[in-house]
Amino acid sequence: MIETIVLMPPYFVATVVFIFGLIIGSFLNVYIYRFHTGKSLAGSSHCLSCRTPLRFYELFPLFSYLGLLGRCRSCSALIPSRYFWVELTTGILFLWVVQVFSDVYLWPLLLVLMATLVVISVYDLAHFIIPNAFVVFLSLLALVYVGYGVYVSEDYLGVIWNVAAALLAFLFFAGLWWYSDGKWLGFGDAKLAIPLAFMIGISGVFSMIALSFWIGAFISVIILLWQKYGNRGQLGFRSANHTLTIKSEVPFAPFLIIGFLLVFMGGVDVLLWFSYAL
Repeated sequence: MIETIVLMPPYFVATVVFIFGLIIGSFLNVYIYRFHTGKSLAGSSHCLSCRTPLRFYELFPLFSYLGLLGRCRSCSALIPSRYFWVELTTGILFLWVVQVFSDVYLWPLLLVLMATLVVISVYDLAHFIIPNAFVVFLSLLALVYVGYGVYVSEDYLGVIWNVAAALLAFLFFAGLWWYSDGKWLGFGDAKLAIPLAFMIGISGVFSMIALSFWIGAFISVIILLWQKYGNRGQLGFRSANHTLTIKSEVPFAPFLIIGFLLVFMGGVDVLLWFSYAL
């Protein structure tokens, strides 16, 4: 199987992986919506407003949403655009994985990792909470990833720096949570930082933290402007359904995850930027 993938043309592999990511993104939308609701994942999809079951041609990732112009075929209710963005984001992340990592054996693990990060981000945006089950599963993926790297490189002592990075990240975010009495960020963000920092190691933990705050500040300003001039509520997130102010609570997990991805897959090094500036 692995040998067959290696022999395939790169553009064909990229196309298949992207389409696969769109399909997985569609499933993630269902999973996020039904998580902890008691609803089975096997149930048929339906309009959230009129409960009309969706037909097969309404279930194609991206294209169905665009074809329906973001509205239900039966009642014309708005379909939250987050369904479109989750599918597209998952497809892009899957494509990014196969472009960055040449080790085909890592692909299944990393694709599951990307899907997990999408679920955590969207769930935090929708509910302002990161379930412990997500963090535990992410931690298992991190252990497998780092363990594989240790096995390949035979650098068994190097894992100490991964542990140090995880501890530093946790203490930093836990300290902010404790000092602010949970007003600046939640304790779930501190727990989430552990597996993320563990994967990028001591050399990337500062960049991840710095980027998460910079991106958080930038996106928060965008959200404030969107709330003022945009169409509120269309995304279907809790944070989008209320008017935000500069003091409003904003879910931090998506920012932390974006910072992680920029370091983990983009190779961004903030300290290198500072060295160039000096």
